[in-house]
Amino acid sequence: MAQAHASEADKYYIPHGSPWPIYGSISLFTVMAGAIATLNDWLPVWSLIPGFVMLMLMFIFWFHTVIGENQQGIYNMAVDRSFRLGMMWFIFSEVMFFAAFFGALFYARNLAVPWLSGDGVKVFTKLLLWNNYAGVWPTNGPAALGPRADGTFATIPALGLPAVNTAILLSSSVTVTIAHHALITGHRTRLKIFLAMTFLLGFTFVFLQATEYHEAYTELGLQLGTGIYGSTFFMLTGFHGLHVTVGAIMLTVIWFRVLNGHFTAKRHFGFEAVAWYWHFVDVVWLGLFIFVYWL
Repeated sequence: MAQAHASEADKYYIPHGSPWPIYGSISLFTVMAGAIATLNDWLPVWSLIPGFVMLMLMFIFWFHTVIGENQQGIYNMAVDRSFRLGMMWFIFSEVMFFAAFFGALFYARNLAVPWLSGDGVKVFTKLLLWNNYAGVWPTNGPAALGPRADGTFATIPALGLPAVNTAILLSSSVTVTIAHHALITGHRTRLKIFLAMTFLLGFTFVFLQATEYHEAYTELGLQLGTGIYGSTFFMLTGFHGLHVTVGAIMLTVIWFRVLNGHFTAKRHFGFEAVAWYWHFVDVVWLGLFIFVYWL
């Protein structure tokens, strides 16, 4: 009898007839097609909209299906372990994603720029290509790219909005931890309050970053096309801002689920997965603040 119960607990639920995997593949293909058309100036930027709308609908309906199945008690511990492993691998892939961009920043700043200025054995690079180039960082060179005629630009000081945003994200990491503890101990009111504080702090971060971008584009001459500094700056901070936006939306969904009585002290992986993701986003921002803004 015990063996029968054990085998039942280890059974893995397999959904049948789900349209979302193939729909998700089509959505991602549409996004990539729109990105290719936009980057090659075949179509205006609005060509990205259909793919992102399809992707958004995929997330809404697919997660709605998964949440419904979970609330019906379909999932057992075998499925729970699968979800945990899936989230771990997803976060690992995100770590590698940002590692590639941090690697590009390191290569440009510590290797390519010194080579172009004639350091080390690359002296002929300077003599043959950019004889008057001085390798300093930040740089938009050696071709002095940017929106201004003289190629000049200004950087965003670390002790301005970036420092404020750092305090905001660190605070949100604390509030989501308090909310998690409240869920485990059964304090639902405290859980609702601190979880709401977390996603509000997240959206505040995104708003302040948008303000920072507006200032950079309109007043500082710092844009995506402002040489290697502009491209690495906006790629790193922009993708991180996208991750914060996604994380804040997920926290909002979790908050609404909490309001509807979802999650228990022992079964709340949906909450844990979003908390893991949010802590990851916070750690990445600390790296950005130090290596992009401060140093």
